[in-house]
Amino acid sequence: MKHSLALLTAVALALGGAAATTTAYAAQCPSGSFCAWTDANYSGQRFNWSGDDGDWEPGIQDEDSSWANHGISGPGVKDHVQVYENKGWIGFGTVCLAPGQEIPSNSWGNDSGDSHTWKMDC
Repeated sequence: MKHSLALLTAVALALGGAAATTTAYAAQCPSGSFCAWTDANYSGQRFNWSGDDGDWEPGIQDEDSSWANHGISGPGVKDHVQVYENKGWIGFGTVCLAPGQEIPSNSWGNDSGDSHTWKMDC
């Protein structure tokens, strides 16, 4: 009986510890995706991608004001996201996000994005 109680206590502590280490994001962006919003602080219309996009659609082109990288990380995985000011990944990069990074606003990148690519680093 003592062993069962000790085992139950250990399992409860392990589950509690696992729950405490889960990541909570401020931005609502699907897991595995890069998201951009038309307004600061993750408001307005959201657009999300799981891969590269060399020509953002109307509605987000030059309208982006906040960003989140909820991509998947792992060895050899392109998990950083670089946003560019022109279509086709040309010109200056506006914002670059590391895995899990969220940017609620940025004066340099505001209303400047037209394309993005997943990279190994920024």
